[in-house]
Amino acid sequence: MLYPFMTLNDNTEIVHSELLEKDNKKQVKVCIEKPVYGGFHSAVCYLPDYSWEDIQGFSPEEIHYFQELLESLSHVIIELAQDGGIEGGLENAASF
Repeated sequence: MLYPFMTLNDNTEIVHSELLEKDNKKQVKVCIEKPVYGGFHSAVCYLPDYSWEDIQGFSPEEIHYFQELLESLSHVIIELAQDGGIEGGLENAASF
């Protein structure tokens, strides 16, 4: 399942998975999708390694921007992934 995280001013959507286990490593899949005329630009990044794959349409400069954005927010995304997305994080916060 993917959870909404952020929508940028240009309508780029950033969503993330729950905490995944792959090759005995915990990771979070982050998907970035931007609507463009005739379709979408998209990319996938796995945290905490910042390994990128399936880059479609984004320039190296755009990926660099997203890399820096994810580096500044990865701790939040990983915490939300552990709690079941932003809704789960808000529910858990409300129970304090």
